[in-house]
Amino acid sequence: MCESSNKILVIEDDNVTRNLYLKGLKVKGFDAIGADNGLAGIQRAQDRIPDLVICDITMPDMDGYDVLTTLRRDPVTAIIPFIFLTGSSTRADVRKAMELGADDYLTKPSTLDELLKVIATRLQKQATFQDWCAIQFEKAPKSVFADNTTAIAVGIPVGVDEASSREAIIPDSSIFPCIPQLKEVFDFIEAHYHEGITLCDVAVAVGYSPAYLTNRVAKQTGETVNCWIVKRRMAGARFFLQNNNETIEKIAKTLGYQDVSHFSRQFRQHHGLPPQAWRKEHQLGSQKQVKLW
Repeated sequence: MCESSNKILVIEDDNVTRNLYLKGLKVKGFDAIGADNGLAGIQRAQDRIPDLVICDITMPDMDGYDVLTTLRRDPVTAIIPFIFLTGSSTRADVRKAMELGADDYLTKPSTLDELLKVIATRLQKQATFQDWCAIQFEKAPKSVFADNTTAIAVGIPVGVDEASSREAIIPDSSIFPCIPQLKEVFDFIEAHYHEGITLCDVAVAVGYSPAYLTNRVAKQTGETVNCWIVKRRMAGARFFLQNNNETIEKIAKTLGYQDVSHFSRQFRQHHGLPPQAWRKEHQLGSQKQVKLW
């Protein structure tokens, strides 16, 4: 019976050592992935997004230090826990590893039990960080549409001009999930969602192919890049519909839609009502709540 479903990448050029660790990890229930050199290890890390990387330092072509540096520069792999595995234990080597951002350092020869203890410690720390991130997300200011009186409470006037109201619509943390590896993706969407951007625009901005980015975002969020763009536009649509009296055509254009019919169809798909009907229902509800104050 599997004890864990965590994905562990082992980058080790020695076949005997690599296969020994892979076999032991699989017996313990880990999804163990192997790579026999640094370049292959980087590719597997970017393709599979492991929960933890174990990497030898001394390897041909690309050593472990270069592997770590490359992964830390990539927002997709930057915060994956990284453990060095090497026959060297000099203070200078340990210091260099830690300065580059390694999470731990295990000298060879080491037993499987020793490796498992280090893995358990690092995975627990990562889980603690993710829990903290989730708590911060819950504490983040809620969308101004989550409460019909919020716009008034924070002093956003009804009918403000497009530029200023767009700036005040909503903190991006209230729309997007707290996933550090995808921060660059969500930051770009937040900054440009009203400019009619597409998947290709986001992919170019973050340096990935559209297919690769779609797969990466879908794996980590369960939604596609295009879906997140639409969700951000829908959030903006709710704010404008509820807090000013601009025409549907003007709101659609402000949110990056060239065709008001396209906007109206997407809005109805997400909210069950066409924009104008949704506006009447929610502006009325907002007015009733304001009177209670």
